[in-house]
Parts: sequence; structure tokens; C-alpha cells
Amino acid sequence: MHRTVSLAAVAATLLLVLGGCGTSSQSRRSPASSEGQAAPAATGDPSSTGGHVERVKGGPSGSYVVARGIHKIKHVIVIMQENRSFDSYFGTYPGSDGIPMSNGTPTACVPNPKGPCQRPYHDTADVNGGGPHNHVNAIADIDGGKMDGFIEQRDAARKTCTSPTDPACVNQGAPDVMGYHTGAEIPNYWAYAKDFALDDHMFEPSTSWSYISHLYMVSAWAAKCANRSPSSCQGTLVGPYPGKRATRADKVAERTGTSKIDFAWTDVTYLLDHHHVPWSFYVQKGTQPDCDDAGAETCSPVAQKVQTPGIWNPLPLFGDVQSDHQVQNVESLDSYFSAARAGTLPAVSWITPSSTDSEHPPASVHQGQAYVTALINAAMKSPDWSSTAIFISWDDWGGFYDHVTPPSVDANGYGIRVPGIVISPYARRGYIDHQALSFDGYLKFIEDDFLGGARLDPQTDGRPDPRPDVREDAKQLGNLAADFDFDQKPRSPVLMPTNPPSDSPSIPSYFQGKGACLGCTNVPSPNLASQPGL
Repeated sequence: MHRTVSLAAVAATLLLVLGGCGTSSQSRRSPASSEGQAAPAATGDPSSTGGHVERVKGGPSGSYVVARGIHKIKHVIVIMQENRSFDSYFGTYPGSDGIPMSNGTPTACVPNPKGPCQRPYHDTADVNGGGPHNHVNAIADIDGGKMDGFIEQRDAARKTCTSPTDPACVNQGAPDVMGYHTGAEIPNYWAYAKDFALDDHMFEPSTSWSYISHLYMVSAWAAKCANRSPSSCQGTLVGPYPGKRATRADKVAERTGTSKIDFAWTDVTYLLDHHHVPWSFYVQKGTQPDCDDAGAETCSPVAQKVQTPGIWNPLPLFGDVQSDHQVQNVESLDSYFSAARAGTLPAVSWITPSSTDSEHPPASVHQGQAYVTALINAAMKSPDWSSTAIFISWDDWGGFYDHVTPPSVDANGYGIRVPGIVISPYARRGYIDHQALSFDGYLKFIEDDFLGGARLDPQTDGRPDPRPDVREDAKQLGNLAADFDFDQKPRSPVLMPTNPPSDSPSIPSYFQGKGACLGCTNVPSPNLASQPGL
């Protein structure tokens, strides 16, 4: 049975958990972690993790160096949410590289075409509008490193909805891209950061939108291909096919369960399959969290389910997944909860949300946090918990302000900074990792743990494509193993409520007046799109 407790009791608990986590930002200097250790410099060398290393068999040269103890992790879970910048969620988290302040006031003031410049401000609203978030918008937001294009891009965005009550529409009020949330609105996320590890230099893998990020998440590249040959592919920051064609393809796939589109370049499941490493990609039934056209802020909902290849369910479109007969590894979210309960989680899991649980504007922040909390509670209650690592991130910045200029790793990225959280019985408690990281780091961790150091490298993976570089080996990329202490005793679960207190003036009615539901694993219904406030 689920344990239901009062919101007052949970509030008291969260105050203890978040003790010391005030809302005043730290300076831009690189602070030490809460354990008194400075985070390592950005480098892919495992010795930079601050822990012990070992040389193991595998890799192109026959052996490779990894963090000693990494193989204690038998299950990696990547939870990918939607459209939040680091500053919009953790800009005032103590010790992080958050919003620069002077005497409690943000120092940045971003130009506003319709009036005086605007500083970042605390936004308690549960539903946000955000801004456009394609490649053009990313370049304009970054503005050569000034990081000052956010309001202008939001004001110039196309509006595609006429009814303010349509769940596909955003609020048409004042721009909120400069707003940030604190532990008062997202207490669980801040509690996870305090109990486990926070990556404050996690960057979107490219200067583009969600579609490209999801492709990088599983393949470290995004391309357009002329035919089914990997050699026919060329890199893209827009998408493997244009927005209208994407919409048509989604509709055909929804109706027939198949697609004529083939992503011919190589993804990591090709390596996993050839190393006999089990994986699953879990899809929540509902609607896609984003528009096929990232230049539009809103659009009509597009159905999403296991049988529907699409933007947030890309693996069925990969040629290697089809030829390896692995399409059945794309499963429903119910299968994740069943595997967690049974202690049969695969070695590698990816989890993608439906629109209403995604936190993609205009979805509820409170509801998205509840969904993620249920996923984490399920993993913590699982017999597999003692050997699990959970990586949580948000696929792009969603048009929200961030003050850190992305580093350049190649012509495609990195993109604007997003939050990153690491949860594991071996995660360092309260650790803030200042390394430059990206979703390529998740692939590197998977490859080092399960694949003998094999990389998505055209020279070695047996399925060459013309990708410009091996992203997992980029010199700018840090090593997520730094977030772990594999010598420590595995830590007990930290179960959280799926309905924690919030200072948002309005949350979905589904949650109003309900108990906190500590440790619950029930996911909010995707049908909540019809609830007031969404």
C-alpha cells in the first residue's frame, strides 16, 4: 500500500532535507562541493574523477582505464524531461554556478524590446510559457556569449493557437523566460540535489531543440540520410526530416505502426546488442511533449505511444534497431514499473514522458515533478536499487534564461545549459559537479560500464557513418564517474512524496487537497491536460 501523510508533515521533512538551501545565489566563482571537495576539472580522463581508477580489458586497444568500482552499477536509468534551463530550476541553489547576484539582486538585465531591461525574478507560477527553442533561437539567445536574446526571441515567436484554454496554448501575458523556480516550487528536485549529486555545467548536446537532443541522447549525433546506408548521412541541427513531413510520418506511424523513414547512422543500441547488453526505451502513452516545428511555441497535440515512432520515440526509426530485431525493446511505461518491482530492470533504460508529465510549457511543473518522483521511488523500492544509477536531465532550455555561455565542442554544440541530477546508492551526497558535461557523458558512462569502453566511433564500431567526431571522447567532456564514490557503503533509498508542498498559487486540481503520498509510484494520468491550470 502507498503511505499517505499530511502535507504539513512533509513540509517539515523537506525543510530538514533542504536546510541550508536558501534562495540567495552564490557568486560566479567555482565553489567547493558540500563535502569539502572541489569538483574536478573538465576532462574525459577517468583519473580526474578524484577517485581510484583501474585498467580493465576491452576497448579498441585491448584495455582501458575506468573509475574503479564503476561495474558495481548494473542498471543505468536515463530520465529525460523537457525544456528547462539550469538557471530556471537551480539558479539560486547554494554552491552552484547560479544566477550572479549583488546584495541579493541579479546583476544581469536582459534587453526587452517592449520596455526596460528585465532581471531574473522568482516565478512561483506552476505553468510557464517559455520561449521558442530551435537552432536559430539558440544562437540568438546566446548572442555571441552575451546570453541576452531570450526576451526578444520570446516576443518574436509565432503564435499558433487562438483559444487561451486550449492545452496546446501558452499564456499570452508578460514574458516569463526570465523567471526562475526555487525549492519552494520544486522541493523534490532540490532535495535530490542535496541528497545526491547536481551537475551545474550540464549542456544540451547541440544548439538546437528537443528532437536533436533525443537523437544525441541515444546516438551522439543527429543526421539526415539520403538512403539506408550510414555513409549517406549528413549532420543536421534541424531534424532528420522537416516539420510537416514529421507530422505526416507520425500520423502514418500511428495508423500503421510502421514508418518509411530510416535513421541510417549508428546508435548505441547497436553496440549494446552486439555486446549482449539488455536495454529498454520506455514510452509514456499520451501526446508528444513538443511541436514537430520547434520554431512554434505551441501546436496541436500529436499522439504518442509505443507503436508510434516519432520525435520522443526515435529508436524504432533507426536502421540498426530494425535489423537487430530490437524494436520490441521499446516498451510502455507500465513495463518499467513491472521490471522495477520484479527486480528485472535491464542494464540500460531510457524513459520519455507524455506531454502533460513532461514539464514542457505549458505543462504543470508540479505534475512533472510528481511523475519523475514516482519513477525514482519505483527504482529505489526495486530489488535492483543497490546497483542502480539514475541520470535526470531536461532535453533543452525551452527558451528560458541561462547566464553561462556554452563551450564549443564542435560545429553542432554544446547548446544552452540544462539541469542534471545523479541519483544512486553510490552517488556523492550533496556533491556539485562543475565539469562541462552533456548527454554524451551518459553514453560514455554506459560504454565504460557495459561495453568495454567501446565508442560510437566510425573507425571501430563496425558500422561507419560520417559523423564529424567521437563525442564521448571530446576533450571538453567531463566524466560522470566523478559524481560517484564507489568505495562508500551503498546508501539507502530516499523516498519522496509525489505531492509535496508548493508555494505555487495554483496546481492541477488532481493534487489539490490530496495527501503527500510519500514513496508513491503512481504516475499522474496523462488525461490531466483537461485540468484547470494546465
